[in-house]
Amino acid sequence: MAAVDAGANLPWKLTVGEYAYANYDGTDVNLRWRVDDTSAWIGAYSDEAFGTQARAGADTSWSIGKYVQLQPSLQVASMGFMGGSVNLQAGASWYALAGIGRTDARPYFNLNFDPNDALTFGAGHHAENGFNYLVFVVADDRFHTEQRDWHANVQIPFGDSHATLDLLRKSGLTDAGPITGWGFIANWDWPKWFVRVAYDPHQNFSAQDAWRFASGVRFR
Repeated sequence: MAAVDAGANLPWKLTVGEYAYANYDGTDVNLRWRVDDTSAWIGAYSDEAFGTQARAGADTSWSIGKYVQLQPSLQVASMGFMGGSVNLQAGASWYALAGIGRTDARPYFNLNFDPNDALTFGAGHHAENGFNYLVFVVADDRFHTEQRDWHANVQIPFGDSHATLDLLRKSGLTDAGPITGWGFIANWDWPKWFVRVAYDPHQNFSAQDAWRFASGVRFR
């Protein structure tokens, strides 16, 4: 599910994000290193309701033959959190993917849209004109919440930059009852810079919605 990196020859990426909730804001700072198919990162998230949580992680991709890739990841965070995932991708220009994620269920402020303890299934296509398409679902299979996120993702090339659009459909059970909502991510990548805006309905499957704004720089 990795996107084409507009700054593939610049291994470091610094991202600063602001999260706008109804009555307060959150801030996330993240420093990522990436070479070939391997990444490692450290970061911290803070807001007045949740508090501050430091976090780190790593992910990579291993080829198994010509058409299969195994993609493991690991995350750790303060407050005792540990989690990981394994995805399997099979195919070439057309491909399918499946994965599973697990955590130790300790407190964790999820900066992604999707449940962490979940199964993932999807299919995608790398077109000859540089467009990439991907449809996938992430569904809780551990806590019986019926939480699932459907994503429709397209990456559009523009010379040495590209735009990525991700449409989200979210549904499931929360402490406040059943929810449904539509969200999106819009990202524009240049070789050294990128900007991102996103709307996440029912952030972390809660009662509150969130707008996310981020920008960053790549460097050596």
